[in-house]
Formats: sequence, C-alpha cells, structure tokens
Amino acid sequence: MTQEKWGQLRQRLRKTVGQNNYTTWIEPLEFAQLQDGVVVFNVPTNFMGNYVSQNFADLILYELNTAGETVQRVAFKVAANTPARPRPRVIAQEAPPESAMDDAASTTVATASIDTMQAAPLDPRFTFDRFVVGKPNELAHAAARRVSEGGPVTFNPLVLYGGVGLGKTHLMHAIAWELKARKPELNVLYLSAEQFMYRFVQALRERKMMDFKVMFRSVDVLMVDDVQFIAGKDSTQEEFFHTFNALVDQNKQIIISADRAPGEIKDLEDRVKSRLQCGLVVDLHPTDYELRLGILQTKVKQYRESHADLQIADGVVEFLAQRISTNVRVLEGALTRLFAVASLVGRPIDMELTQDCLSDVLRASERKITVEEIQRKVSDYYNIRLSDIIGPKRLRSFARPRQVAMYLSKQLTSRSLPEIGRRFGGRDHTTVMHGVKRIEELKTTDGQIAEDVEMLRRALEA
Repeated sequence: MTQEKWGQLRQRLRKTVGQNNYTTWIEPLEFAQLQDGVVVFNVPTNFMGNYVSQNFADLILYELNTAGETVQRVAFKVAANTPARPRPRVIAQEAPPESAMDDAASTTVATASIDTMQAAPLDPRFTFDRFVVGKPNELAHAAARRVSEGGPVTFNPLVLYGGVGLGKTHLMHAIAWELKARKPELNVLYLSAEQFMYRFVQALRERKMMDFKVMFRSVDVLMVDDVQFIAGKDSTQEEFFHTFNALVDQNKQIIISADRAPGEIKDLEDRVKSRLQCGLVVDLHPTDYELRLGILQTKVKQYRESHADLQIADGVVEFLAQRISTNVRVLEGALTRLFAVASLVGRPIDMELTQDCLSDVLRASERKITVEEIQRKVSDYYNIRLSDIIGPKRLRSFARPRQVAMYLSKQLTSRSLPEIGRRFGGRDHTTVMHGVKRIEELKTTDGQIAEDVEMLRRALEA
C-alpha cells in the first residue's frame, strides 16, 4: 500500500467518523508499512495508539480490505522520544474472523437487538395528554396523532421540524408511547440520528453489516430524531437512504424530526432531502403568548396535584409567558426553579421572589438584537457581502435581502425607521417603509420569502 492510497482511505474514514473524530484520531496516523498481513502506523503517543486501537482499528481494517488490501492485523508504533524508551511500543488489534462477514443475521438476533433499542429511554412525561396544543403546533400535533393510531400509512415519511424547545421530541416520544399502547405487536424503533450513526459505524467495525441491515429493515415503525446530525457524514447518509427506501417499499411508517426543513439542512445529500420531502413536512412554529401561557398553566396544575399548598400570586404566570418567549424548555425550567425555591424557603411565589430567583433568565431573555447583527446574519444567509446589503446596488439579488434585513430590523429592534435607514447606507425612512411593506406582502404570496424570514428570525432570537 502506498502513502497516496492511505491518503484516499483516510478521506473515506473522515466521511464515516465525522470531521472531529477524523482530525483528532485519524489524521495524525502515519502509514509506516504493510507486510505479512500487518499494517503499521506511526502514532505520536501511546495514549493515541491505545485509543485508536480500541475505537477505530476494526473500521480501518474494514476499509483496507474493502480497498483490496489483505490485512489481518493493524499495529500502532510509537517512536522513542527519550533514551529511557529505546524501543518502540507496538499496540495490536486483531481482525475479526472472516466468517463474521459472511454470517447472515438471524431473525432472533435482529428482534433481540430491536427490543434492546426500544428500551432506549422514552421520557414518561412526553405523552399526548401532556402536550399543550396551540395554533403554532396544532398541525404537527394532529399529524402525530394520526400516525400514532397505527392504521394504514397515509403519508410517509412524517417530518416534524422546528427550533429548539418547540416540542419535536415531545411529539416523537408521544407517538412511540401511543403506538406501544395501541399496537404492542409492532416493532417500533425510536433512536436519535447520532445513535443510528454509532450503530452503523459499530457494525462496520465488527463486520456485522448484515445484522445491522436485517435489524433496521425488520421494524414496522422507524423514528429518527434530529436527522440533521447525519449531514456531512456520507457513508451514514448512504445507509440511511437505503434503509429508508427498503422500509418505504414495505409500506412501513417512518417518522423524522429535524431542527429545520429538509431542504435547508446543509451538507445533506440531495437524494436524502428528496426522500424526506416526499411525505408530510410539518413546521412547529415558535410559541405565541397564548401557547406559552397554556403550557405554564398546565405545569402549575400538575405541580399542585402533589403540592396542594402551592401558593402562586396573580400575574406571575402571565409575566413569565410574556418575558420568556424564545424557548419552551427555558420557560418550563424557570417555573421548576421557582417551585423548588419556594418550597425550600417556604415562601409563596410572588413577583418579588420571581424576579429575584430568575434574574439571570430574565436578563438573558432581554438580549437586544441590533441592526448590525441582522445585517450580518442576512448577508451570511443569502451568501452576499455585508457591503452589498448596505451599499447602493439595486440588483434584485441584493435588493431583496436588503428589504428582508430592513423588515427584520423593524420587527426585532426598537429602532425607528429613520434610524434603520441611516444604518442602511443613509437611506431615507420612506425607503425602509417601502421595504418593510414589500416583505409583508411577499410573505403572504411567496412561500420561499416567508420561510427565509422565519428561519432568519429564529436564528436571531436563538
């Protein structure tokens, strides 16, 4: 094997293990020699040799043999750094027996693996009866309810997407709980995209790809949370694509969640995006005041079931719903902290305790978004220069992003129209007013503009 061939194999490994693992553990490996079925790599430290041996050696063996090399063992050699260590240390990892590659997984093995994965924690709090429905999430809730009935597959896949803390994982868990109750005979497999990747890499390392394929293709309902995690990991995406196709061909239900629409996930292969977009794609919109208030009132009611002496002053819940608007998890966490502090110090929950106890959360929620921050975010989003947002060019490719930035500046900051105009190259306030009005009109007629504005608003408020 040549250094050039090892360089090519390293790039394949990078796609499998991800950039961080590649930079830390694979890139420092220096190919030394391949002789008598043993490949030797130079490593800078004993620790690195041990770690790579335990975590990546089987994967390296698999890639080498797939590339046509005959390798039974991989060894890592640490060069002597001091006279006290005159001889290099060799850390070896034996290859799995060839028969492991040829043995087909039995149904019994596959079912046992699925049962183990089903035992991956489903949060008992995340059920449908604890999901507060409002206008921003009513479509996602209705779609999740339909899928959880376990009837004929009507849309496949169901993709739930939205920002942090809007209820995607809650709905995923609720679907799994409901299916387990309604259709206990179904193989329902719920896992994160990170777990999917880990099991795929593990199957490669242990030469158990047949087990992996049989296991994933024998489920009745596949649920993958945070699918954006596999973006940029080419080998994992390829296996996910084939798994997806196999299950759809068998008319098995697939449910996916992501932090953004499939078409907006960077480094996700086009064929995977296309597959995800062929079903029902539902957005969980950011919460409005009414929904946040409903969530808090539900939490208070649940807490009172076990703490009848809870005293909470009028206006506190409304105050929290108004002030903490970006993330439901932060909102619920703030209320939980209030409950704990009130219980420990024996005080009722009033406005004074609320402001003292949650001063850090309330300060964070007051983060001021600036016009300059909006301009930078919009220019990055549309892949144009900041100077083109501010400058005089009137090409549509610059004018439309400029109007979006003006609209967001009006919506998300307290700056007046003349002040916004000055920050956009000294433009008149009537120009800003026209830009704002134009985007408001386009939001109702142009779905792409509406999605762009929503994505940018979420990014700025995150």
